[in-house]
Amino acid sequence: MKFSNVMKTILTVSLLFGMTQSYAGSASDVVSANDPYVRAVPPGQPNSAAFMTLENKDSAPHAVVNATSPVSKVVELHTHIHKDGMMMMRRIDKIEIPANGNAVLKPGGLHVMLIGLKQELKPGDIVPVTLEFEDGSKSNLEAPVRKIMMKGMKGMKGGMGGMKH
Repeated sequence: MKFSNVMKTILTVSLLFGMTQSYAGSASDVVSANDPYVRAVPPGQPNSAAFMTLENKDSAPHAVVNATSPVSKVVELHTHIHKDGMMMMRRIDKIEIPANGNAVLKPGGLHVMLIGLKQELKPGDIVPVTLEFEDGSKSNLEAPVRKIMMKGMKGMKGGMGGMKH
């Protein structure tokens, strides 16, 4: 059976279209960080945190497995747990972003912890934060510093720097 040039072209285009449809790309291509910001802390406070909503536009789940920022000595992924009447932060290995869904990083929940601040963080400053995904891809963010109030955080003494880890 002979294929005409038109049939070969249609077959080639169909195959190429099918291949591009099934390729989702890297996590950094399909996950966006919406409204990132960093909490302003009083002078001398050693720690702060970054918050945002991570939106996954892919049909497969993704995860943030690491983060870095030049404003702190250490950056960790954290969550809060309620244990024995106290809110406590816990380091976690990853922040999962469901397929076609969101992961909300907010005060009192998931967040990117900035430990051992190297500089004062004042409202209006911009903090660079790099998120690393499970596939090794990275997303560079610019998060403005905002003054925010922590609500419903009974049992915390001394703000984020005094929170139990």
